[in-house]
Amino acid sequence: MAVLAPVIVGVLGHQNDQLEYRRRRRQRLRHLVLFHEEVDREPVYGRMNIRVPVLAAFFDGQDLMANYRLSRQSMEALMRILPSKTAQGWSHEVQVLMTVYWLAPGLSYSRLVHGGVENIAALRQEVIRLPAAGDLDVVGQVFARLANSPVFSRCVGSIDGCHVRFKSPPGPGGQDYLNRKLFPSIQLQAVCDGKGFFINSFVGYPGSVHDTRVLKNSRIYKDTLYPPPGYFIVGDGGYPCTLIPVAIITPYKEPLQGRVQSRFNNHHAKARCIIERAFGMLKTRWRSLLFKALEVSHTFVPSVITACAALHNICLTAGDILEPVEDVGDIGVAPPRPVRGVQSGHGQRDRLAGLLSAPLVHPVELQEHDYL
Repeated sequence: MAVLAPVIVGVLGHQNDQLEYRRRRRQRLRHLVLFHEEVDREPVYGRMNIRVPVLAAFFDGQDLMANYRLSRQSMEALMRILPSKTAQGWSHEVQVLMTVYWLAPGLSYSRLVHGGVENIAALRQEVIRLPAAGDLDVVGQVFARLANSPVFSRCVGSIDGCHVRFKSPPGPGGQDYLNRKLFPSIQLQAVCDGKGFFINSFVGYPGSVHDTRVLKNSRIYKDTLYPPPGYFIVGDGGYPCTLIPVAIITPYKEPLQGRVQSRFNNHHAKARCIIERAFGMLKTRWRSLLFKALEVSHTFVPSVITACAALHNICLTAGDILEPVEDVGDIGVAPPRPVRGVQSGHGQRDRLAGLLSAPLVHPVELQEHDYL
């Protein structure tokens, strides 16, 4: 027994050391509160909630295999081997845990990300909404200022399509996603107001589908959701110029017939470009997702796009505006395809162009002052 005593004492001492190490580690994590703590600690950005299940599993001594695909011994060895100094502001332990969690194969990470994205995408009905009837005149005035003409005071939206690149599924079906630029994509059709808020979105069609067909199959067209009678939205030359079932006014095609058409196209472009700016802000904010090929299932891409669009509106509401840093608009304008059962908007466009060139129409800036 005397011979075993040092061994027993050594084992107990080792266990006590491990318990004390874990206790100090938990205490240290709970006190990562300030942006700058003591000199000998790394700066941190905020309080870390270690009760999050994937973190609690580690700090409460639970089995790590299910979440991290590493045993506790391997995880602790990894933490000892890796440099303890971090540049992101998180503690050494948290950085290692999150890195391993992301690298770990299996379903735990997938469930976390998918669940979070689906929850944000579910906010679409709440944050991507059409303007109320009483707000339409206010929306129109914003577009009139954008176009620098009161002729566009009945414009209440700008429509366009955006291609989001992703890694297409294998097999013959993957060819359906190749767009005109020959890369696989899924389309986002959106309508925005004059401030860049998305007021309608339609996601999911493969990149090979023409803009006109996407429009024709969207609810805004099929159910005549928007705009109300007496108002119109503007779109580029990839859309048909229609009055019924949806009033979409597009620019005149080249070659232009005189200065009236040229002047109209110039003001039309000023009103329409807000949707390109909205797409630019969307892609600039989510560069890691939308500037490279999404590496997720094609069935999940629409949820990712919808979640980003919902977050775009949330950010704008909070005043968090991120200007686009480069051209991230559509991949080019294809000629519109004829659509059956529509009433042409060419006559309405001619009337607008005539009003725009009429001598009694003054720029919006002039109307905001009393010169008498």
